[in-house]
Amino acid sequence: MKEKEIELIIKQGEGYLTEFKRGISRELAASICSFANAAGGTILIGIDDNGNAAGVADINRLKSQVMDIARNCDPAVKPEIEMMEYKGVKVLGVNVPEGLHKPYQCSDGFFMRVGANSQKMKSAEILEFISGTGRITFDDVPNRKFDFRKDFDRQKFADYIKSAGISQGINRDVVLQSIGAMENGLLNNAGVLFFAKDPQRFFPQSVYTAMLCKGSDRAHIIDRKEIKGGLFEIVSGVMSFVERNTRLAYRFTGKAKREEIKEYPMEAIREAVINSIAHKYYPEPGHNNILTIYDDRIDIENYWIRPKNYVIGKTVYRRNPIITDMLYRMELGEKSGSGFKRMRIYCAAEKAPYPTLEAEENYFYITFKRSAVYTELALSKTYAMEKEKEIEKVTEKVTERVTGNQAIIIREMDKNRYISAKKLAKIIGISERKIKENIKKLKNIGMVKRVGPDKGGYWEVVKK
Repeated sequence: MKEKEIELIIKQGEGYLTEFKRGISRELAASICSFANAAGGTILIGIDDNGNAAGVADINRLKSQVMDIARNCDPAVKPEIEMMEYKGVKVLGVNVPEGLHKPYQCSDGFFMRVGANSQKMKSAEILEFISGTGRITFDDVPNRKFDFRKDFDRQKFADYIKSAGISQGINRDVVLQSIGAMENGLLNNAGVLFFAKDPQRFFPQSVYTAMLCKGSDRAHIIDRKEIKGGLFEIVSGVMSFVERNTRLAYRFTGKAKREEIKEYPMEAIREAVINSIAHKYYPEPGHNNILTIYDDRIDIENYWIRPKNYVIGKTVYRRNPIITDMLYRMELGEKSGSGFKRMRIYCAAEKAPYPTLEAEENYFYITFKRSAVYTELALSKTYAMEKEKEIEKVTEKVTERVTGNQAIIIREMDKNRYISAKKLAKIIGISERKIKENIKKLKNIGMVKRVGPDKGGYWEVVKK
């Protein structure tokens, strides 16, 4: 391994496929077994937890110790050991292959890989592992239908390595192997979902459905979007949909700039969207993830297979460890099973109710309620008065470009985005036909726009 490759691994930090150790300790056996029980991995001895080069001495003795530890695993593990130079010191690279005879154990028990950690398995987990659920994960399966020449998206790859803080000058295949997306020249399913030009051609079920509904059920769908692309593009697309279709309230502080109060805790919702992508059961072709915005809540529906003995908020489980690790490298997710805890922290910061979770055998649901600050502010009389002033300011700004009736239409739409032409006609005292003609003119000059269909949609005043 060249120094640039070592630097790449160290820069990415410890993860599902990588671990650093300053020297040999009792924990090395657990690390070797956990990598053998997972997808394999690399242990760099002579690098401390912070990625600093400590170096090692007496390489031959260390090699012998590592081989003894690996042989004493049951079954025995056969790692490849490599002596390397990094920043003027010697580093020992221990490349542990994925085991062919899982599960592997050491004198301290059976260990599995959970994010960047080696976690000891409990009795139930060992039984489940032996039964076959831990043999190979969906995201680690090589995708033989993928053709690098036709299907690889260079821009997506460039965007990923930039977001992950990886140097642009490193060979593509070296990067793909180091992040766990490729082995033996073949991109795996995780790599396809991130870097294919059209990931949905390979996995149609990876599309994410986002909906806006009027009321508290899906009887009246106002807006619906099937969000496609690579997994990081899907996260961005879903959150854009949420931002576009939820409201803001403003706290008027007396200063020039108002304080924005969001209707929902956006960071918590983003965490939940990432979580649903990372833990989705992709082998099932008939189900995709769904986010639905109702009048009183936001629901996220995720298709999965419930692990045995799973306890919401307590059990650490990685259905797609490589996908999870790749999202984490882009700072788009959690690494150690703390996703639900982080959602609660974000909700607390926004004074929003904690999300409710419901885990069935094949579906996982997360529900978010409105922020208490937003609700209190939006319903207050003071806010209504200040909001009226804001509306007046908007109409004052556009009176030079619109008629008096059109200014009233803008004001009423800003008050009630679901207002009908019939109600506007009653307020202004003109016919519905005239109302529709005025609305058409306002749309043509970019003052208002319609979101969703004529029946069930809503108006949006474009504030310039």
